[in-house]
Amino acid sequence: MATRAALITGGSSGIGLAIARMLGGEGYGLTVSARRPEKLEAAVRGLVEEGLDAQAVPAQMTEESELHKLVEAHRERFGRLDVLVNNAGVGIGGAIGDAETKKLDMQIGVNLRAVYLMTRECVPMLKEAGEEHSKALIVNVASIAGKHGQPWLAAYSATKAAVVGLTQATHGELAQSGVQATAFCPAFVDTPMTDWVEGVPKEAMIQPEDIAEAVRFLLKTSPACMVPEIQFIRPSDHLAM
Repeated sequence: MATRAALITGGSSGIGLAIARMLGGEGYGLTVSARRPEKLEAAVRGLVEEGLDAQAVPAQMTEESELHKLVEAHRERFGRLDVLVNNAGVGIGGAIGDAETKKLDMQIGVNLRAVYLMTRECVPMLKEAGEEHSKALIVNVASIAGKHGQPWLAAYSATKAAVVGLTQATHGELAQSGVQATAFCPAFVDTPMTDWVEGVPKEAMIQPEDIAEAVRFLLKTSPACMVPEIQFIRPSDHLAM
């Protein structure tokens, strides 16, 4: 059994899958979750074929009962949790005046509520790891939109700003238990979530592996070094900030 373990949500592609692959290569046992079972199974099968210790656990982030089952499945397989990556997210564009309540609720549910609930459910295992080696880690994938609210992405921007605040509060509560929390705030990343973006070619976007390398960096720092937030921007992004 792996001596350390990680749980990644939104892990069937993009940022989540890149982080899972990196952590697996570092020897972590992996629980990878996403909402679409077929896509998730295919992604995790690829990880296993690469020789990584990984399991797929599908879950709808808006269903609390499924989050309980996800965390329990991880506990049963690995018995410990050293890294929690809250990566699952959804963004729905449109003007505030035209917004549908169900789409607002979905973004709040996936982008914020699920991050809070996953953190709550994982705190006991994270604290155990923190007591052992003083470097348990929570990574909450927010967005640069959470730092600079984007028109026509108001709900998404608001939920990601809330994730930054939640991350800060989490660190304040858990840091003395050896658990650190970092918010990632990337601009456009080359993932399926940015397929709608016009005018920015995929090769000009931040790559998922860039985000994964930031997780590796955090795990290599000493317990005395805490990084509350990392912003990832492209060379031209400062012009709009």
